[in-house]
Amino acid sequence: RYDIVSDEVDLIQEKLLYYCDELKIDLVLTTGGTGLGPRDVTPEATRKISQRIIPGISEFMRLEGVKKTKNAVLSRGISAIRGNSIIINLPGSPKGAKESLTAILDLIPHALLMIKGIGH
Repeated sequence: RYDIVSDEVDLIQEKLLYYCDELKIDLVLTTGGTGLGPRDVTPEATRKISQRIIPGISEFMRLEGVKKTKNAVLSRGISAIRGNSIIINLPGSPKGAKESLTAILDLIPHALLMIKGIGH
């Protein structure tokens, strides 16, 4: 499932809450809105509805991204937990989103088990 949401904190928060609290989706991926522009507010929206931040996921995406372009360090995307859902902010460019997701994809199953209290 996917939705397109305007770059507005309230609208992004509303959609994230719907996915996490109502639909109880395990993994919520956002793309875009993570740069330095004035309308890049996805990390702020994600942080406001998050219960815990998972810094290592986004740090690892940037670490892997910088191997291809130094601009990867300009991404402000975060990863977080709300309930039993993991929210990951991916870059807006299709190439950056694919590379970032590829970098962390094998971590996701274990992370989902951990937040449900199953896998340590």
